[in-house]
Amino acid sequence: IPFRDENPMRIVPLVTYGLLLTCLLVFAWQATLPGPVQQRVILSLGLIPAVLFGHAALPPVLDLVPPTATIFTSMFLHGGIMHLAGNMLFLWIFSDNVEEALGHVRFALFYALCGVAAAMAQALPDVTSQIPMIGASGAVSGVLGAYLLLYPHARVILMAPVGFSLRPVKLPAVVVLGCWFLLQLVSSLLVGGEVGGVAFRAHLGGFVAGMLLVPLMQPGRFRRR
Repeated sequence: IPFRDENPMRIVPLVTYGLLLTCLLVFAWQATLPGPVQQRVILSLGLIPAVLFGHAALPPVLDLVPPTATIFTSMFLHGGIMHLAGNMLFLWIFSDNVEEALGHVRFALFYALCGVAAAMAQALPDVTSQIPMIGASGAVSGVLGAYLLLYPHARVILMAPVGFSLRPVKLPAVVVLGCWFLLQLVSSLLVGGEVGGVAFRAHLGGFVAGMLLVPLMQPGRFRRR
């Protein structure tokens, strides 16, 4: 489990803080709702491929936003405290340096585009699926892909089992994030695009999108390399 990196930062990552705060506030709002209302919120604001591509329609009482808008509203909903905590932990560790590399405005655009790519990677293989997709993990996966490309040798500190206890271990980002990507890929191949509420295709799509987008949004850095 990673808990921080050794990668100095020279700016205040305003967009990262804004994303973290928004996700936390939305989850706090979700938690105040009765169970049936929480489910209606997920159906209304989550991304449902069949609705997005016109193979199904929500009843009027649930049709709160246009289907295309759910690509973005779904990024700020989470299905539980562990779902939220995992996404926010990875966003907190890796997002600030990517924001510094791209700048605030370009990073905000980058994050949104990665979220769109992740949503399409999950939805397009089964456009008739009526399972709602929620969570920031697709967009956060894009941040991980960008971090891997920008800072492959940055040290990431993880809590790892050593003997009978957990101890901090330092590994290069290329090892940590490369293993994370391989885990998502193997899981997707073995069990399909989604199992147990984990959208593996979205993780893969977001990660690849992040690696493809960051050289386009910061071309000078990669030309110098």
